[in-house]
Amino acid sequence: MKILDKYILKSFLRPFLATFLIVLFVLVMQILWQTFDNIAGKGISLPFILKFLYYTTLIITPQALPIAVLLSSIMTLGSMGENYEFAAAKSAGISLQRLVRPLVYFTLLLSLINFFFLNNIYPYAMLKQANLYLNIKKKKPALALVAGSFNSDLPGYQIKFDKKYGEEENLLEKVLIYDLTLGKGNQKVITAKSGKILSTEGSRYMTFILYDGHYYEEYAKTAKTSKKRKKMPASNATFKEYQFNIDISELSGEDIDKVHVTNNYRMLSIKQLKDTIPKIKTRYSDHLELRSKNIYVSANVKSLYKYPDSLINHKLSDTIINNFNLDKQITILGAATSKAERILSSLKNNMNTVKYSRKTLNFFDTEYYNRFAFSLSCLILFFIGAPLGSIIRKGGFGLPMILAIAIYVIYFFSNTFGKNLAEESSISAFLGSWIAAMIMTPIAILLTRRATKDKGVFNFDSFVRPIITIFKKLFSKKEA
Repeated sequence: MKILDKYILKSFLRPFLATFLIVLFVLVMQILWQTFDNIAGKGISLPFILKFLYYTTLIITPQALPIAVLLSSIMTLGSMGENYEFAAAKSAGISLQRLVRPLVYFTLLLSLINFFFLNNIYPYAMLKQANLYLNIKKKKPALALVAGSFNSDLPGYQIKFDKKYGEEENLLEKVLIYDLTLGKGNQKVITAKSGKILSTEGSRYMTFILYDGHYYEEYAKTAKTSKKRKKMPASNATFKEYQFNIDISELSGEDIDKVHVTNNYRMLSIKQLKDTIPKIKTRYSDHLELRSKNIYVSANVKSLYKYPDSLINHKLSDTIINNFNLDKQITILGAATSKAERILSSLKNNMNTVKYSRKTLNFFDTEYYNRFAFSLSCLILFFIGAPLGSIIRKGGFGLPMILAIAIYVIYFFSNTFGKNLAEESSISAFLGSWIAAMIMTPIAILLTRRATKDKGVFNFDSFVRPIITIFKKLFSKKEA
């Protein structure tokens, strides 16, 4: 390796390592801050928090690499331009392409490393983190209770409340509980203005204490015959304080590293995604075929009303319904209306299921293509950052940081926007995953060409000069 290549790489590696660690730290802290409310002050051990941070770091690394490449390339090339190193290199007959050649090779290596992370480390970290969080919620069941929706994590109960507050977040407001312990539906319904959860680590029970509430219990559901159901009345009562225990022993005894969820699209490697997608497509096609057959059968399209015998040798009207008498017309139209209503009702009921099936397929499809597209983000952003740095000729963390953030926001937004469109079936999964690269690649080519020709980002003279010429011609005509 030549001395020049060593010098260029050394100049790039210092800001790259610094920016990579800073960006990684900021992104990890951002995720930790988002989940801080769920883990702080809940008696969660330090090993859990360290494991959570470790898996989060692995997940964030593929996202931090492109940002670090972009920022360090702007800083390195900007600093070289600011210190007149480009001028010295050009006077020695060294072109910009020759200067950045070792950085291009290094960026290609980073793209391969990024691909390795996305294909191997990222799925592993997603698997471990998701199951770690699920297991800690089972060890601390109070963490699993979320305000505003029904919670079914506790065995035998459906629990809903409007608000969870207090230092330990064990105080509840406006509680609704369905008792399903007998497996025969909502045998008992409890409502209360407020409540409290009491649980100790290692205990097999979680205690609920409810205040100012009402309960309704239907004994008939426990009866086996209709006569007994009629004899067994329901009971209801109001209470100032009501206490009951929930057995959580089957949850609290689980290992914190036990794996429950393995089939999420983020937890699969590219090979596993490639093997899984055809199966999901087959299931989706079978699902659509089954629904279409159901509509076909319910429409009863093969069973048509026959023409009366008296019309066989007569000239028939082009409008089929006019060939029947009034009573038959009413019958036919009534049957057609009822069948259409049934089909519409069936379509509305099945629409959400079909949408969910299609969206699931889109998730896997988009993730597969995005693994390849995002791997090239290091290379694409380098060919934006390096020429931009040589053009602005400004090093340090000031202007380069602003430019890097602006460029990455555009890249990340377009990538997220494309993925969302693909997940909603608005565009194909391939286009949704590659749309960010398609937008940024022409910008990279344009900046590279302008940097090679030693031009600015925008040549204002090329825009201003024609306008000045037009005005000069106009004024010269007026004077004449």
